[in-house]
Amino acid sequence: MTDSVLNSKRNQQVLAEIVRAYVTTGEPVSSRAISKSHAEQLSSASIRNVMADLEDAGLLFQPHTSAGRVPTAAAYRFFAQQIAAQAKLNDEDKNWIRKELEGATTVEELTERAGHMLAAVSRGLGIIVMPPLAHSVLEHVRFLLLPDGRVVVVLISLGGATRDKVLRPDHEFTQPELDRTADYLNRHYNGWTLEAIRADLLAKLASDKERYGKLLPVALELCDPALLDADRSREVYVEGAAQFASAPELTGAESLRELLSAIEEKSRLVALLNGCIEAPEPVHVQIGVKEINGAGEHLSLITAPYMVRDQGQGSLGVLGPMRMQYERAITAVAYMARAFSEAISRG
Repeated sequence: MTDSVLNSKRNQQVLAEIVRAYVTTGEPVSSRAISKSHAEQLSSASIRNVMADLEDAGLLFQPHTSAGRVPTAAAYRFFAQQIAAQAKLNDEDKNWIRKELEGATTVEELTERAGHMLAAVSRGLGIIVMPPLAHSVLEHVRFLLLPDGRVVVVLISLGGATRDKVLRPDHEFTQPELDRTADYLNRHYNGWTLEAIRADLLAKLASDKERYGKLLPVALELCDPALLDADRSREVYVEGAAQFASAPELTGAESLRELLSAIEEKSRLVALLNGCIEAPEPVHVQIGVKEINGAGEHLSLITAPYMVRDQGQGSLGVLGPMRMQYERAITAVAYMARAFSEAISRG
């Protein structure tokens, strides 16, 4: 039924205008309001007929008899996939995003600014998920020996972001051994991912064990992504929680508390945004996000992957109320993914 109703170009246009009007005002939309704005100048009676058909198809509902219509999740889904996906980001937003990202001097500041901008365009949360450690592009490695034999592995990613991990290796090392290993890695593997470094080390060791037999096993043991990622595979940054919590659509105190608690865990957000990396479309739109919790059915998620020097892959996006400015949010997420990739790759 939904597909047949939306075969009509007129019905598509009317539905798009209703979604835009409701997103702007938050009030049920009347046939009179649409007839005034519709390009064909249709009568209120004609618009009412179209709205009735859209309601029968499950795309609109009427809160009460005397009210106008409100879009359903199916209407938002159609709008996001068929209308907003064809939109273009305005020059003002492009310049704003470029200027903000170019002004950042560290990866942390870059990420914070990107998160703030994503939150602003969605009236919700701006989310940045960094690549897993195995896929992070590295600039520098250090190994520090502790008195009890444990080793601190310090990995400095592109742009200066630092991650460290304390390991208890199977073998005992001296600090000079660790220094020689770090020096070798820094001279030969600057700009490589940890995963690529490990693969190359294994290949070298297999081809010339006599030459590399003493040095490379140390590097392999201390640069094992499985060990380094054992307790946190990805970093996630979330901005905009205050405005998200004040959204009218989330007025139910109990459901809001549950939703914010679920978001605080962040692991669910990481799982959601990780999924977008494998999605076939450049920008993934999900209307209704029940994976978070029950209140998530009133939310929308828009995500896109980004690259770091064509290697490490992370994701970014917005999580906000279903009543969202999809044309702006979708185009901003797509543009942000490209601009963020360029900025973080420049370091």
